[in-house]
Amino acid sequence: MGGDEFCALIPASETLLHRAASSLFEEGESFVVSSAFGAVTLPEEASDPSAALSLADQRLYAHKDELSAARTSPHELLLRTLAEREPGLRAHVEGVARMAVAVGRELGLSGDQLAELRLAAELHDVGKLAIPDAVLRKPGPLTDDEWQFIHQHTLIGQRILGGEPALRRVGEIVRSTHERWDGEGYVDGIAGDAIPVASRVIAACDAFSAMTSGRPYRAAVSREDAIAELRNCAGSQFDPAVIAVLCDLLERRADLDSPAPRVRRDNL
Repeated sequence: MGGDEFCALIPASETLLHRAASSLFEEGESFVVSSAFGAVTLPEEASDPSAALSLADQRLYAHKDELSAARTSPHELLLRTLAEREPGLRAHVEGVARMAVAVGRELGLSGDQLAELRLAAELHDVGKLAIPDAVLRKPGPLTDDEWQFIHQHTLIGQRILGGEPALRRVGEIVRSTHERWDGEGYVDGIAGDAIPVASRVIAACDAFSAMTSGRPYRAAVSREDAIAELRNCAGSQFDPAVIAVLCDLLERRADLDSPAPRVRRDNL
C-alpha cells in the first residue's frame, strides 16, 4: 500500500492478527519497534474494497494514536523502568497479564474490572524497584532479613501506584497479590473472599509463571508439574475456583502462558 504500509486478506482470526503484530515487534536495550494496524471483518463491516480500506485506514490511525498515548502513560513508564532494572521481567508480567485476563473473563469480570485486573497483573512486581539487587538476584536461600525486604514489595508497589490517582485501585489489588486463601500470606494476612478477586487471580497466574521459569536458585519445572502443584495448593494457598478455571484454560490452550504482543484487544 505504501513505503511502510501493507494490506492482507486473511481468514478472520484473532490469533493470526496477534501473530502478525508480534512478528513486527522487537525490543532491546533502550529501543522498542512496534506496529499499528486496523482490521475490518468482511462482509459484516464493509460491502466493497473501497469501504473496507477506508475503515481499516481509520482504525490504523486510531491504533497509532493509542500506541503513542500508551508510551507516555504512567503504567507504561513504570513497565519500562522495570524492564531496565530486570530485562526479563517484561515478558513475565505480560505472560501473567494474559493468563489473568483470560481467567478473569471466565470468572465473569468485564469492563473496568477486567481493565484493572490487566493493569494490576502488568504492575504486580513494580515494588521490586525498591528491593536491592543483592536480594533479588541472590543465587541461594534468603535470610530472614532478606525475606523482610521481599515481603514489603507489594506494599511498596501500592505506594508507588497510589501516587497516580488513576492507578490507586490498581495499587490496592497489587497490595494483596501475595495473600493466601488460608490467611497465611502477606502483607495483611487476610483470607478467602476478603482478598480482592483480581489479587487472587494474579497470585495463581504469577505462581504458575514463576514455577515454569528458571530462577537463580532453582530450575524451572514442567508445565504439567506446575499445573499439578497449583491443584495441590487449591484451598490453602489459592482460591479453589480460580485454580479450577486457570488449570482448565492451561490444559486447553497451549499458548495461554506466552506473552502476547502489546496491542489492545479492543482494536481487533
